[in-house]
Amino acid sequence: MKKSFHKTLLTLFLLTVFATLSFAQFHRGVNLTNWFQANSPREIQFNKFTKKDLENIKSLDCDVIRLPINLHSMTSGEPDYTIDPLLWYFLDQVLDWAEELNINIIIDNHSFDPSGDTSTDVGEILKPVWRQIAERYKNRSRLIYYEILNEPHGISSSLWNAIQGEVINEIRQIDTVHTIVVTGTDYSGVDGLKEVEIYADTNLIYTFHFYEPFLFTHQGASWVTPSMEDISGIPFPYDPDRMPALPSQYNGTWIQSIYNAYSSQGNENWVDSRLSQVVQFRNSKNIKVYCGEFGVYMLNSENDDRVEWYRIVREYFDENNIPWTIWDYKGGFGLFEKGSSELFDYDLNVPLLEALGMNIPPQKEFEIKPDSVGFKIYDDYPGELINLSIWNEGYLDFYDDSNPAKGNFCIHWTNANRYNIIGFDFLIDKDLTYLLNNGYFLRMYVKGNTPNTAIDVRFIDTKESETDYPWRKIFTINDEIVAWNNTWQYIEIPLTEFVDGGSWDNGNWYDPIPGIFDWTKVDRFEIVAEHSTLSGVDLYFDEICISNKSPVDKDKIPEPKNIILYQNFPNPFNSATIIKFYTPEYLHIEINLYDLLGRKIGKILDGSYSQGMHEFIWNVNRSLGEKLPSGSYICRVESNNKIYDSIKMLYMK
Repeated sequence: MKKSFHKTLLTLFLLTVFATLSFAQFHRGVNLTNWFQANSPREIQFNKFTKKDLENIKSLDCDVIRLPINLHSMTSGEPDYTIDPLLWYFLDQVLDWAEELNINIIIDNHSFDPSGDTSTDVGEILKPVWRQIAERYKNRSRLIYYEILNEPHGISSSLWNAIQGEVINEIRQIDTVHTIVVTGTDYSGVDGLKEVEIYADTNLIYTFHFYEPFLFTHQGASWVTPSMEDISGIPFPYDPDRMPALPSQYNGTWIQSIYNAYSSQGNENWVDSRLSQVVQFRNSKNIKVYCGEFGVYMLNSENDDRVEWYRIVREYFDENNIPWTIWDYKGGFGLFEKGSSELFDYDLNVPLLEALGMNIPPQKEFEIKPDSVGFKIYDDYPGELINLSIWNEGYLDFYDDSNPAKGNFCIHWTNANRYNIIGFDFLIDKDLTYLLNNGYFLRMYVKGNTPNTAIDVRFIDTKESETDYPWRKIFTINDEIVAWNNTWQYIEIPLTEFVDGGSWDNGNWYDPIPGIFDWTKVDRFEIVAEHSTLSGVDLYFDEICISNKSPVDKDKIPEPKNIILYQNFPNPFNSATIIKFYTPEYLHIEINLYDLLGRKIGKILDGSYSQGMHEFIWNVNRSLGEKLPSGSYICRVESNNKIYDSIKMLYMK
């Protein structure tokens, strides 16, 4: 009896240990996609998600968020791959929110091209990037996880396993506490997981992704080759009576192969058989596993079939203690109704939440009501429920911190081509009739460097039908409104002074029609290079809002923090040009001219200057003689052997 009792205790102890090893500290969650998946930190629309979104996600009974980040694009590039401080600024805030709300968060290195193989030299980027992340977050809570790389592919398992092991060692030299998420090749699929090395480090989670059968989960996907945009209505489970014919353009492709196999793979038994391989691998290796991505693209799939697939997969995960994060929260694989505005209180896909075993918040019917108070369009970030809608061929930065009118950042726009647009798309159409009729203004700060500049600001209404058009209300900002002298100008434009501006729709122009603009359904606000190409023109915008009250401190604009070199005028020039610079304190200033290869041509200015704005006329012949050939040059302002700012100049004899 005693031996039997001890044997029972030992069994319970081993089961407890195995359970601890078998699953992670979290259960279920979402991927926050298309947020930090940008080409640089300056392309991140930080307000796309807020702390409130994390609170909403937690209310669904989620305890983990996977945050995909194009980490390699957030660096200075080779050789050091130094992470841009702006990424730290954004990421620190997200981690603060997660820790405050007690939500696990996975920093997912989503530097990944689905159509290009993972480089055999990828370790030369991974190691310095993860050293920096480990150094920054080594003392933060254990709610933070490090996922080395998303979906490696086109690289041998043996080479990838070796590289991944080296990265683990790099992290562990700095951070021995935080859990690392590792994966196999073959796009982190089930088969790739089975080829991953089991590393000596025991503080790891082995992740995999599940999108099987692919014909069903990716019908409508445009990012695969060949495109699956013409695949539609694939049922799940397989039903011969509902199965559509395969479009002829897929004959002879891999898509025809998976189409032919779908009758045997498009069912619950096949899904279970694939996932059982994950469980067998986990149990045989005594490791923790986690599904970092799974889902069905909603564009061409039937919602009932989609929901059924999620139910089957989620139930298998839960029954086998496999934590998961769905791809994604908002977007084509997300938790919201197809074609909706993805509003948490109105647009959640309730049957899908039920299939995922999530809490279901009450849903309400949405009704557009007139705005009764003003609102922000840009204030360090675009305003609430505003998405960026941009067509730009010049340089555009929403996070310029050199000299914002207010707050931490302003918008900097330069070298815009004609008709380029900075657009602020209202996620919910605005009814501005009350504000229009009650004396509200468009208010903003503007700064520019070139006289005779003209830009339009405009509102666009909603295209309601094929016979309707997106009509404009416009106002032109020019020298009559703003002094383009490199200083911030505060302007107020009554909404009543916007005039009809016609419509551009599907390649056709429609002349203005008085009174046709619909103030009850305003779709977006735009800043437009409507009148000409703005070569060499630097424009800045800040604190854009609709309001009926001027800010109390509208004239209190801070001085720049650093030395600034402003664009010369005129540019191009043929003999002389005006150059302006600002210094925040008394400093020795040099302004030097370089060619495009970085070779120094000569000195333009050398002297000590007090705090403030300075301006001088540079005569090329007097400074350098007639030896300077026509062409493009770089002009740099320097102090104490440090370069602070530069501009490009075009000299034409």
